Amino acid sequence: MLKKSFLLLLTICSFQFLSAQQNPLKQFPKGSTPKEIGKQLAYHFINGKHELYDRSIHYAEVCTWNGALDYALKVNDKKLIKHLQDKFEPLFTTEKALLPPMNHVDYNMFGSLALKLYQITKDERYKKMGLEYADTQWILPANAKPEQKAWADKGYSWQTRLWIDDMYMITVVQGEAYKVTGDKKYLDRAAKEMVMYLDELQRPNGLFYHAPDVPYYWARGDGWMAVGMPNLLRMMPEDHKDRPRIMEGYLKMMKSLKNYQQPSGMWNQLIDEPTFWAETSGAAMFTYAFIVGVQEGWLDAAEYAPAARKAWLAMIPYIDQRNNVTEVCIGTGKKNDKAHYFNRPRNAGDLHGQAPYLWCAAALLGE
Repeated sequence: MLKKSFLLLLTICSFQFLSAQQNPLKQFPKGSTPKEIGKQLAYHFINGKHELYDRSIHYAEVCTWNGALDYALKVNDKKLIKHLQDKFEPLFTTEKALLPPMNHVDYNMFGSLALKLYQITKDERYKKMGLEYADTQWILPANAKPEQKAWADKGYSWQTRLWIDDMYMITVVQGEAYKVTGDKKYLDRAAKEMVMYLDELQRPNGLFYHAPDVPYYWARGDGWMAVGMPNLLRMMPEDHKDRPRIMEGYLKMMKSLKNYQQPSGMWNQLIDEPTFWAETSGAAMFTYAFIVGVQEGWLDAAEYAPAARKAWLAMIPYIDQRNNVTEVCIGTGKKNDKAHYFNRPRNAGDLHGQAPYLWCAAALLGE
């Protein structure tokens, strides 16, 4: 009996080992594991100063904060969670002036952070704050411009701009509000916006121009769509009326991104320009989209898991000795000039890059 039990245990262990070996997203060399990289970047973030835009918390900081929380939850690092809570606490009191105003997609997405912290702590202060950011995105202000009123009249957010980054900014706060309340209106809002943006902006090849009048596939711009779609799909019930359209857009984009992945494993500043430089924030966003798709069974694991692994391992050398992600394109306005994108400065430690690296680390750690 003892011998049979031992043989059964040996068989199970052997199977688990082989399964891990055969899953490209499970085994990584020392120094490249998601647990190591996530820890480095998350603890680096808590020691940093606030990144401000127009005197309030920048959306890139919110993205990084959310990523650090996701990582901390995956590894059950209570010390890190406490640090991330402590970093927020002054925003209720002495740093209240740094809270973003509730009048723009890039500002209202701040509510996603408060709502995520509510889910961890059940502190009602976070819930109240976060829901106010989510709700005001659909409450037309008295001084709204005619075009903002026109969007609201059609059931969309008055903050709608048809800029591709909106499909992360709007969906992240509405999605977290849905998780907190269970109120389907938040999910329906995000889905309605996503379908409209896909219908209006997705190109035949599955990618997105930086703007309708700027025919360039800028990596980070496309990255917001690449992340926003799977995050939203994960929340949507199978029978949601908008799910098939969003899944169609997601799969179409993933196929194109797979074709444009460089031999190194990275993606370039302009996705379809092989002579451009590798840009880390966009590459990390695309990697995240691949990881989630494989894990959820939406993407063929035989094809996309090795591509995601190759991308993750290619991303790691871009982290410098100070735990700053390098080769991150700075914030970039649209311009109908290819050289404009090639010549953009790159910042080490720019939170536009730190954030998606943390998203990838958390995602690779599984459910």
